[in-house]
Amino acid sequence: MALLYKRSVRVGELVHKIVAEVVREINSLDANLVTITGVKLTDDLLNCKIYYSVFGAKDGKKKTDDILKKNVKNVRYQLAWRLNLRYVPIISFVYDNTDENVSKIFDLIKKIKKEN
Repeated sequence: MALLYKRSVRVGELVHKIVAEVVREINSLDANLVTITGVKLTDDLLNCKIYYSVFGAKDGKKKTDDILKKNVKNVRYQLAWRLNLRYVPIISFVYDNTDENVSKIFDLIKKIKKEN
């Protein structure tokens, strides 16, 4: 039976699961609620963008970004240890501002309804 999606997507799902577990274990992130929202892995499995969002204050975003960037080596080590791949992808954390954009759109829609 042929698989319906690429290997990079399957490995990306595994990376998502592992990174979520590793981020939960980072002690200095206890004040903020961090969610791994997505993983984008290149087809050659060498580069990986990990998207995250932060629930809480706006200053928590900057703090979380700094902590995640400091822990990139640890996260990559954990990936190497838990995945059985020849090469471990180079990872980068990217803030996902989708929630903020959605709330701005809903606010604009409410404003338009009030004007009409």
